[in-house]
Amino acid sequence: MTSATGYEGFEGASELLRALSAPIRLAIVSELAAGERCVHELVEQLGAAQPLVSQHLRVLRGAGVVRGSRRGREIAYSLVDEHVAHIVADAVSHAGEGS
Repeated sequence: MTSATGYEGFEGASELLRALSAPIRLAIVSELAAGERCVHELVEQLGAAQPLVSQHLRVLRGAGVVRGSRRGREIAYSLVDEHVAHIVADAVSHAGEGS
């Protein structure tokens, strides 16, 4: 499992977890699990400032977690892979088990 090729898989997983390491990014992924959203919709749902949401969307986009597509004058964001939504849901559920 720690062979050269197996270790590369851990590198990719580490990059994904690093991209998900901020609570607001977890919240964004949770929102996008329900469907495509524009920045203003995420701002409204999360109660966060637009520049902050945009900054975190850039991180998630750079990590290949979300993609954007033009919807008129706006960009609608969606998850690239539904597996990420499951990872986030499982992590949130696990964290809640201790309380």
